[in-house]
Amino acid sequence: MRKIKYKKGKRLQPYVLEYTGSHKNIASELQLFVYDDKTLAEYEAFKLIHLDKFLVDDKVNWLNIHGLNNVEWLQAIGDYFSIDNFMLADILNTVRRTKLEETNDCLFFNIKSLLPSEGSDAIEVEQISFLLKKDVLLSFQEKRSDFFIHIRERIRSHSGLVRSRRADYLLYILLDSIMENFYITLENEEDKVEELIDMTKQNPDPIILERIEKHRDNFNFLKRSIIPLRDSLYEIKSIKDDTVFNEIQDDTFSFFARLHQKSLELLEQIDSDMDTLESASNFFFSAQTHKMNEVMKTLTIVSSIFIPLTFIVGVYGMNFENMPELKSTYGYPIVMGVMFLLVIGMIVYFKKRRWF
Repeated sequence: MRKIKYKKGKRLQPYVLEYTGSHKNIASELQLFVYDDKTLAEYEAFKLIHLDKFLVDDKVNWLNIHGLNNVEWLQAIGDYFSIDNFMLADILNTVRRTKLEETNDCLFFNIKSLLPSEGSDAIEVEQISFLLKKDVLLSFQEKRSDFFIHIRERIRSHSGLVRSRRADYLLYILLDSIMENFYITLENEEDKVEELIDMTKQNPDPIILERIEKHRDNFNFLKRSIIPLRDSLYEIKSIKDDTVFNEIQDDTFSFFARLHQKSLELLEQIDSDMDTLESASNFFFSAQTHKMNEVMKTLTIVSSIFIPLTFIVGVYGMNFENMPELKSTYGYPIVMGVMFLLVIGMIVYFKKRRWF
């Protein structure tokens, strides 16, 4: 699975339209919801030339684009909705960090959606971009995914507030849905870290240290993804006080403030989890050091026992002619007995000192 590297992304001129993501074989599709409190119309897989007859003034028009590899389509959408080329380039360039851009007639927002990769420690990344205009919300996804299924069902079933509010509220619940993926990813990382801690206590294998470092990278990546999101959500709060973009209702700003608070909570939790991971790493090295100390203690005790025995053997291994013990009838068993008693005495002594 790919990992976003902001500093090592493909260098493109700001106005060049080229999709830099990995989903280049996915065909571009359009999906449109047109609704208000009383009516709903849904259109799937239609052509751009039909936009004029489907879009309705004074209703919420949510146009979702799946697949970004068709640059001509995206350029046509940009021309239709008067989207600046710089924004279109940001939609296609998936290595850009999360950002918010405000103009007189639109609000542009892109975000990284993160989810745990099934069967590995990697994190799946998809860039999703939003463009909010009067009564229109455009969302751009690299591929068809399940992020917004429950929101579509809420629109169809007229559940909650979504049908009774404007496009700015729809932007809020879409962003909230993506932020829930951060919680899912973070919870998955926490479960794996707990598993690593248990494994470290049972058997401090070097493979565990590699996994600890991998999850440390994942937490850092999560943090790098959330910090610009936090800053962008804070900027939305400031839109209330300026006169540049006025399509966000006053009572909707409180919802975006909740998202900002969620981003702060996520960052605090990540910091806490990284401390836990640091503790796991320290425990691993402590366990390794303890294991090494135990090995060294065992080797030292064995060496301490054999040093005096080696001395005795060395003395009687000297072939001097005038060594009285060499011709003694009981010399050999006496020396062996002394060596045996010496070993027993040293073991008893070490036991009393609790050296093993």
